[in-house]
Amino acid sequence: MKHLGLKARMAVVGSILFAFYALASVVAMGVFGFSPILVALGSVAFVGVQYKIGKWAALRSVGAEEMPEDRFPEIHRQVESLSKDMGIDKPRLMVARMGVPNAFAVGRKGAGTVVVSEELLQLLDSREVEGVLAHELAHVRNRDVVMMVLGQGVASIVAIVAQWAVLLTGDNDLADFFLAMVVGQITQLLVMVFVLAISRYREYVADADAAAEIGGGESLARALEKISSGSERARGSEIDSEVSALCIFGEASGLARLFASHPPVEKRIERLRN
Repeated sequence: MKHLGLKARMAVVGSILFAFYALASVVAMGVFGFSPILVALGSVAFVGVQYKIGKWAALRSVGAEEMPEDRFPEIHRQVESLSKDMGIDKPRLMVARMGVPNAFAVGRKGAGTVVVSEELLQLLDSREVEGVLAHELAHVRNRDVVMMVLGQGVASIVAIVAQWAVLLTGDNDLADFFLAMVVGQITQLLVMVFVLAISRYREYVADADAAAEIGGGESLARALEKISSGSERARGSEIDSEVSALCIFGEASGLARLFASHPPVEKRIERLRN
């Protein structure tokens, strides 16, 4: 079975997220008085709605627009060829000004969308762009993007339920308000620890898949070097934290690396070149 490690990790994280969501449902029934049937129906509806909203929000947050084939014929040709080789449908292609060279994918196999920043297209050569595109298509094929989007949604819902549980069971004063905010933040962070752990692993898998599809990891390694350098020089970025977790590049330093969505770029480059 291809990528057994990734699939096993996704199964474990999915089970943990379901447990968190089930706990939030039990709290909702106890604190808010919701019926089990209402909670069950709401849970099913939430999965579909969160997936759609998460995908829409990611695209909207960077102002992504359709990528015209007449302006970007080479990108469309590369994606069409890679998609055919990887056994997936050609995804929707979009372009955005993100303030930094970057790219990300949303959606699932058969209904994916790849967004590339104009800054990235200006920075990289054709082979390097191909490596980035292969990386994003690997995420779509591996279905790990769905896990990321739903994981972020579950974290938000669990945090909201925790906040309201504190408010409704307390004295509803200023102290309870601040306590609710703290409890919500801690709860959301706790859930996201599991999501971010699989996020780092999926980047290594997508890098390896991309290298296999384009005949080696050197062009993607060079792309990551340029993207890292370009991001350091950039003064501003329009990428929020949730979308950043979906991007090909995201860097953190110090203690922040414990909660980083991406592994260190130098380790990714080393793996690609070895």
